[in-house]
Amino acid sequence: MTTAEPARPASPFRQPKAVWAVAFACVVSFMGIGLVDPILPALSTQLGASPSQVTLLFTSYLVVTAVAMLVTGWVSSRIGAKNTLIAGLILIVAFAALAGLSDSIGGIVGFRAGWGLGNALFIATSLAVIVGSASGGFAGAIVLYETALGIGIACGPLLGAVLGNISWRGPFFGVSVLMAIALIATVLFVPATPRPPHRASLAEPLRALRHRGLLTMGVTALLYNWGFFTMLGYVPFPMHLSIYQLGAVFFGWGLLVAIFSVFVAPRLQRRLGTARTLYVNLFLFAAILAVIAIWTGSTPTLVVAVIASGALIGINNTLTTQAVMLVSPVERPVASAAYGFIRFIGGGLAPFAAGLLAEHLNVHVPFALGSFAVLLAIGVLATGHKLLAQADVELAAGEAVHAGEADLDADEVEEIREDGTGEAGVRERAEVFHPAS
Repeated sequence: MTTAEPARPASPFRQPKAVWAVAFACVVSFMGIGLVDPILPALSTQLGASPSQVTLLFTSYLVVTAVAMLVTGWVSSRIGAKNTLIAGLILIVAFAALAGLSDSIGGIVGFRAGWGLGNALFIATSLAVIVGSASGGFAGAIVLYETALGIGIACGPLLGAVLGNISWRGPFFGVSVLMAIALIATVLFVPATPRPPHRASLAEPLRALRHRGLLTMGVTALLYNWGFFTMLGYVPFPMHLSIYQLGAVFFGWGLLVAIFSVFVAPRLQRRLGTARTLYVNLFLFAAILAVIAIWTGSTPTLVVAVIASGALIGINNTLTTQAVMLVSPVERPVASAAYGFIRFIGGGLAPFAAGLLAEHLNVHVPFALGSFAVLLAIGVLATGHKLLAQADVELAAGEAVHAGEADLDADEVEEIREDGTGEAGVRERAEVFHPAS
């Protein structure tokens, strides 16, 4: 009797051209999140706008993204995933260019709203396309998606600083050009996708939120994003740094987002499980926001705190995206749309609220509120602890089967569902069910 050598899981970075085309577009799309960070103070000064008015660049972009998420499934089920991606990219190219051509803060805010519409069509569909087309299993697809997110978030502030130092219009034109390249790559390399067998209704994402697991993850993400976008959208003002210095700070932050989302989050998930990792992660992020709230006047403290938060945000992004797809019983595009609707609402309202609170109370209050919101997220997440434990078991079983290490059927997965021992427990039980021979 010989022992079979277990198959190695496929690398998440060996993918067909279609996946790479969409991943590149994801990188550029996520650049748009942090792209404006280095130029926020410059926009306020040059256009004569208050910080709260400038933060509307985040609010209009993210709130429209959130609401538009509700129609992405309806659109995609009628014109197909590829055409939906193309429509979203065209809107981003057009509105990013128009924002660069605008001469007023109101015009930029309005065009960022149109940019958000394109972003919604693209984001909700791109995740479903990558998960459906990528090799390496579900977890590998999520790692690839989060890698694109991390690279985009890391490079966005750096590109924003380089182009913004030339002119505040530069970052907007830069995104328009890069998204035009992504549009061409999508047209050329992403194959035509068949329309779904049934047309989605506009109410499907809202109906999906009746499911406890999806709603729990959505509300958790809303509260977490309140803290996240309070920091991202308002912390550049009390930092009092130059465009290049802000770009460097947020590049370091984004670099940690990328590294921890790709390399650290999966290891923590396997060792501790999704729920426990997120509890600790959210608590540490709330602590960082509390530090920012207390020492808002100390630029070195703000710099260290912002960069360090990138590690926690990277872990949180990967594990929550993965968990949402696993706990939801609905189709992935519908789950992505419903989840995106709730979380982007929090992200969109937080920066504007931060500006108002700082102007009418003091600069410490918005960060204290952000810290409190993240602590609340832990309590909400705890109500879904059992669902997350079940998701861990199913993910581990699926990855073990994919890697050739186990051959568990549905009944066997159900039998070990109550173990709560994470991936290690699944693999151990798999050895009992189907020992290698």
